[in-house]
Amino acid sequence: QVQLVESGGGLVQPGGSLRLSCAASSIMFSANVMGWYRQTPGKQRDLVADITSGGATRYADSVKGRFTISRDNAKRMVYLQMNNLKPEDTGVYVCNAKRPTLDPEYDAWGQGTQVTVSS
Repeated sequence: QVQLVESGGGLVQPGGSLRLSCAASSIMFSANVMGWYRQTPGKQRDLVADITSGGATRYADSVKGRFTISRDNAKRMVYLQMNNLKPEDTGVYVCNAKRPTLDPEYDAWGQGTQVTVSS
């Protein structure tokens, strides 16, 4: 079972940037689809971005052109570069791992890191 630990959140002014990092413990990290989700105060989790083992990415419409997801399989890390941040980007960002083909029921989550965008 993979363990996921996020870092890099914080308080930033509108227009600023942050880079989130997620460290995965599993040697099978490369088999996972990795994603970043934003958790609302009601604990609903909405997909922000994800990336396959081969590097294919997808993004929520609200972050396209501003956020970039990437991964380093050798280091078992996934990143979310967030530029031109807006107040509506505020939330708890949670790292996720899935194996949709190998094990459709596999679904691992980190504890999340708080991102607050405010002047």
